[in-house]
Amino acid sequence: MSVPDPSSLDIEFMSRACELARQAQRAGEVPVGAVVVKDGTIVGEGWNRPIGTSDPTAHAEIIALRAAAAALGTYRLLDTTLYVTLEPCAMCAGAMVHARVKRLVYATTDPRAGAAGSVFNIVQHPALNHRLKCTGGVLAQECSAMLRSFFAARR
Repeated sequence: MSVPDPSSLDIEFMSRACELARQAQRAGEVPVGAVVVKDGTIVGEGWNRPIGTSDPTAHAEIIALRAAAAALGTYRLLDTTLYVTLEPCAMCAGAMVHARVKRLVYATTDPRAGAAGSVFNIVQHPALNHRLKCTGGVLAQECSAMLRSFFAARR
């Protein structure tokens, strides 16, 4: 799923997701950020907020998907790409499938809960009615370092 030479657009949009992850970190949340892009324009953004909102579903991806759906006026996010700094969990991966996101780009894998190939592969599961194209590893070192630093500081 990794691509050795990501496009400049992938780097640009993942950079924005990294900025959002830093915002989550400043708020004391796990530093994960996400953006939804359609036709080269960001239509939804989010960062992790489950602690601050007391909402277990307030993951960066869910917030970004909700914002994109509101901006586009539809729950079907056809021809969109979701960029996220950490491989999605099962909840977020399922939401992407239901929303019909076309492509997922993530920075670093999640070996404990990743649902885009690490632990599960919900986004490409043959039993489901929609599958996403996936690209992993875009700005992986930067996002991985941010997560390691965050968890090291909490120990």
